[in-house]
Amino acid sequence: MADKKTVKLVITGILGVVVAGAIAYGAYQGNNPVTAGQNGGQAGDDGLIPIRTISQTACGSTPWVVTDLLGFFKEEGLKVVYTGDTQPNQIIPSILNGNNDVSGAHPNSLAVAIAGGAKIKGVVKAGIDPLPEQDPKLRHMNWYINPNVIPEIKSFADLNKLEGRIKFSIITNNQCSDFLANNIADHNGVPRNKIEWVTMPDVQAVQALKQGLVTVGGVHPPYYKLMEDAGMVKIADSLDAGFGQGGGVGYYYFTTDFIEKNPEVVRKFARAIVKGQKWANEHPEEARKMTEDWIKVPVSATHYYAGDTDISPEMVKPWIEDLENAGVIPKGKVTVEDLVDLNVVYGK
Repeated sequence: MADKKTVKLVITGILGVVVAGAIAYGAYQGNNPVTAGQNGGQAGDDGLIPIRTISQTACGSTPWVVTDLLGFFKEEGLKVVYTGDTQPNQIIPSILNGNNDVSGAHPNSLAVAIAGGAKIKGVVKAGIDPLPEQDPKLRHMNWYINPNVIPEIKSFADLNKLEGRIKFSIITNNQCSDFLANNIADHNGVPRNKIEWVTMPDVQAVQALKQGLVTVGGVHPPYYKLMEDAGMVKIADSLDAGFGQGGGVGYYYFTTDFIEKNPEVVRKFARAIVKGQKWANEHPEEARKMTEDWIKVPVSATHYYAGDTDISPEMVKPWIEDLENAGVIPKGKVTVEDLVDLNVVYGK
């Protein structure tokens, strides 16, 4: 559970981001009237409506790669403009200040930002965890240990054998990494306050685990092969958190202002990206190779993705409740309706 000092820092930081974002957004409106949200969703000279996002070079890039390269965005009259690499904790601010129009995030990341005043909403599902009977390599996350460093650890529950705090790799706080690992810890009797989070990209977690800089490395599918090739041993995966497909759920989100001004652009985006996600699920090897070529890292498998535009609000609740129970956001501060738009994709 987060201590009071941590909670205060989290909320203060988000509020600062929102205020700074609002100021920057106003300046941006005056100086850059060319993004989809600011030109009324009008097409450019090529006949396509531009939608801007960060350069998609991380583990969740597959839907963007597939949808773009196979022309599904173009079929909907859209053109994605990649604006460059952005640090994870700066992605939501980049949406708020108008530098980007859309990105994807897990419900807890969105909820913390919304609790701090950010006017954003999820509009369509991105990744989800596969069903239990499906290939385990598609599961949203795996956790590994280095058997050369702690040979006595054979399972997640065995972490209780270790004295002191246990260092876990994490991309950034309030994402899937801590939500899932904390709940797996709950199921295995490992106290949450025994976990110490060490921030790093997935690709660095492999080396950190090999060198003993962290005790547990949590990574996503593109990096499973790197862990396995390095001789690391899996002790848990996202299914162990107990949330079914909701354990891997993420949402593509826009600002509420963008959604209100450009509902048809949002619907076009949703149709295109879901078409790409379905194709990726149905062509896993082709999608894996396309992702590997795009992010230039060996990929053993892609994530598993939603194949429909249903917003699935029931999947959001556990993520909000976990933040509330940890004291990160006040109870009732963020509702499901605050976090996901239940109407726009259906034209209501």
